[in-house]
Amino acid sequence: MILPIAISVPHAGLDVPEHLAPKCQLTPEQVAADGDVGAAEIYTLKPHVRKFATTKVARAVLDMNRATDDVRKDGIVKTHTCWDEPIWREPLSDDEVQALIDDHWRPYHQELAAFAGTVKLAVDCHTMAAAGPPVGPDAGQRRPLVCLGDGAGTACPRHWIEELQRCFLRYFGDDVTINKPFSGGYVTRHHGGKTQPWVQVELSRTDDVAMTDKRDWVLRALTDWCQLNLSP
Repeated sequence: MILPIAISVPHAGLDVPEHLAPKCQLTPEQVAADGDVGAAEIYTLKPHVRKFATTKVARAVLDMNRATDDVRKDGIVKTHTCWDEPIWREPLSDDEVQALIDDHWRPYHQELAAFAGTVKLAVDCHTMAAAGPPVGPDAGQRRPLVCLGDGAGTACPRHWIEELQRCFLRYFGDDVTINKPFSGGYVTRHHGGKTQPWVQVELSRTDDVAMTDKRDWVLRALTDWCQLNLSP
């Protein structure tokens, strides 16, 4: 069964562009830790959904889930990781920053914009640290197993995300929240709305649930949601 859903996985990449590698002082382990650990394994659902988008570029280099005018140290082109580690040996030039946006960010968002009208629901898929990192809204606090976000009510019909929560509860237990601690990032808020509903899914990186189970349960929850809401 091919679900009438689009999947976006913006933080699974691990690549530092070759021409920027000499300036990057992070180890491969630090690059991975700043991204969505496990996202590539959990959300490899391309055979099961109508549309799928991801990127190879590491979040530490370029964050697809940020606006182009977000120049914070954890913004679109970061100066520090989410663990507050300096990324670059020397600042990137304005031309280098613009090239990252033009070569990678813009094509990704053009692909996401093209989802509109081709699917019933688009899902921006992430993993999150089991406890909030220093730059998070909940630094040091334990996070739920699953957090669903609807752009604080702007990105999809409320009853859709409430029904999606019920579907996730069947498999992940009672630790599934809506909009806490995350209500949806730039992807969900910018692309979501009346013409194309979007939701954000965040899964805890806790080892209490195996990676294979997380993947299976996400697919089952999305399948259940489609059967409940999209059948004739």
